[in-house]
Amino acid sequence: MATVAPRSRAITRGSIEPHWLTDHSGFWYRNQLSGDTQEFIRVQVASGQRSKAFDHVRLAQALSQVTSQSVESDKLPFDRIAFSDNGQSIRFEVEDATWSCNLSDYTCTPSDEPLPPAPERSRGPRRPWGDFEARGQRQVISANGQWEAYVQDDNVFIRSTDPNSEQVIQLSTDGDEDNVYTQLSWAPEGPVLVGFRMEPGDDFECYRIESSPRDGGRAKLHSAPYSLPGDKFNQYELNLFNIETQQQIKPQVDRLELDWQRPQLHWLHDGRHFAYDKIDRGHQRFRVIEVDAVTGDSRTLIDQQSETFIWTAHTEMLSLQRVNWLENSDEILYVSEQDGWRHLYLIDTQTAPQQLQITKGEWVVRGIDKIDEENRQIWFQASGMNPDQDPYFIHYYRVNFDGTGLVALTEGNGTHSIQYSPDGQYLIDTYSRVDQAPIHNLRKVSDGTLVCALERADISELMVDGWRAPEVFVAKGRDGATDIWGVICRPKDLDPHKKYPVLENIYAGPQGAYTPKSFSPRSLFSNYTDKGFIVVQMDAMGTGFRSKAFHDVCWHNLKDAGFPDRILWHQAAAKQYPYYDTTRVGLYGTSAGAQNAAAGVLFHPEFYKAAVASCGCHDNRMDKASWNEQWMGYPVGPQYNESSNIDNASLLQGYLMLIVGEMDNNVPPENTYRFADALIKADKDFDLVVIPGANHSSGGPHGERKRLDFFIRHLQGLEIPNHNVD
Repeated sequence: MATVAPRSRAITRGSIEPHWLTDHSGFWYRNQLSGDTQEFIRVQVASGQRSKAFDHVRLAQALSQVTSQSVESDKLPFDRIAFSDNGQSIRFEVEDATWSCNLSDYTCTPSDEPLPPAPERSRGPRRPWGDFEARGQRQVISANGQWEAYVQDDNVFIRSTDPNSEQVIQLSTDGDEDNVYTQLSWAPEGPVLVGFRMEPGDDFECYRIESSPRDGGRAKLHSAPYSLPGDKFNQYELNLFNIETQQQIKPQVDRLELDWQRPQLHWLHDGRHFAYDKIDRGHQRFRVIEVDAVTGDSRTLIDQQSETFIWTAHTEMLSLQRVNWLENSDEILYVSEQDGWRHLYLIDTQTAPQQLQITKGEWVVRGIDKIDEENRQIWFQASGMNPDQDPYFIHYYRVNFDGTGLVALTEGNGTHSIQYSPDGQYLIDTYSRVDQAPIHNLRKVSDGTLVCALERADISELMVDGWRAPEVFVAKGRDGATDIWGVICRPKDLDPHKKYPVLENIYAGPQGAYTPKSFSPRSLFSNYTDKGFIVVQMDAMGTGFRSKAFHDVCWHNLKDAGFPDRILWHQAAAKQYPYYDTTRVGLYGTSAGAQNAAAGVLFHPEFYKAAVASCGCHDNRMDKASWNEQWMGYPVGPQYNESSNIDNASLLQGYLMLIVGEMDNNVPPENTYRFADALIKADKDFDLVVIPGANHSSGGPHGERKRLDFFIRHLQGLEIPNHNVD
């Protein structure tokens, strides 16, 4: 008889996969329990009743009789069921055969009705984003089907789609190889064609040498387009063509400067006006511009400016986009930090640039799950609204378009994820912390009230195996007021009477925050703690998901990396724990984290004694334009020099190891090579590890071993064994 696959980790009730009944009156789920056992649970939402889905003992006995095989009640040979007959029977599959069991007398009989497919895990209802391509306006054929637009000899032409006609009309004459027309799109109504005349930017490339090709032979040269800060971007000039009059109009708007992106249009419902985003180089001004496709007149719907930066690029860690066009009206749900915190605003294009602020307070919107235009409500994620909790914990909310009716849909001290019922009336709220295993509750969507408690994860077996939770540690930052949140991981056999060196896993990229917030059965940093290191991680000033002022610390100053806050945090930990040795603190990180790690031993040698930097961006002028201009600004100025590890290589006093993958296609490898060159010219000692064929990474298993050996040697003062004879 088939058996259910055993669970892979020593944690039970860690997750819930709900299987909703067709009438949405309830759901069932399966718990994996200790000893590879299991149970099936049924929940009836109206009454909030949670109970066993059936009598496991009686079903096992009945199944043993009809199959002539021994079946254990806590190891039933199936992992899915389906309710039938208004919940009076269940179906399940055993060895490719479907069975039906009457729950009144537990009679099991073969069934010809298969089980329904397993549902996909749902994070909740989501709407199609209102992006500029949402209505498919990017057409070659006109809305009336009479014309086809195309580019020939760098200019715009149209030709009749009538097979009996050979009519061709040239609409532009100012296109050439340095100003080629592209991005043609028709108005959804009327005789207007929109096109952009593009002046190409710098066509610079990044080069990588593959020294050891897998197929052997000579080394291979690889190249790919790669824009650096200050490079010229493609510039797009807006043009309008009236097909009836054959008139060409050049609206009086600024040209778009775009690196790898393309212009995108959003057509308003009148079919005559369209709008587009305009992000200025340096990310200090963001506009949404509306254009009349007939006259070429324009007006600005949104014009946000900042003395530092507007977070418009590299927002991947946010579950939202800045401009959300509503589908049934010409309104915009706009996301902005203009009041110092990331909040939601409603803009009606008829009254723009007036804005209605929907959410407000010293907390930040982290994601938009659903925009309900019919009920004029927004379902969103936010953090920082609970003053007694970690400000990075995500909770879920609903609010009306006018800012009223703010409802918390989740509750509990932890970071949350949710699963909605198919009818959107209920949600399963799961929350955890690094030091708290998952807790699952069923709540009403209408007001967030608790329907019933579902499960609390059991990690007793993990504890027996030696797992220990990281400690959440909080200390004040450089201003003496702002809390800096981090975690501390210790050796299992820590002796409080000894002193232990400290490693900081660092990544201060301003595009997010990185300290773990949710539970994991994996022991964090065990490869280091098992070797006698204390390992910490924190998010200091200059990173995201807090206030705009907290974030702005990185502006023009990536070398800061929150070090004044980090050092105070370490010192606070050492004051509380005497075994925490601040005379032996090391850093390691990858990519932007590598820039940070190296910066620690360059700019703060009085505190950080050793660092390992993998595939680092060591000079912001030598890494991707979009990321670096966002935080370091445009045009390129002396601030780039001041934050450069390469230009400041002579400051090195501690120990440094550089690791680089020769095929890194994210951060050009020459960042590391030039840093090494600068260190050599400054007559500095350092280690360089090149991983042939490796991409953007921390160096793989070899890099990991080299990093651990490096810290053992320089922070513990121990000799490293000869791995070549081990």
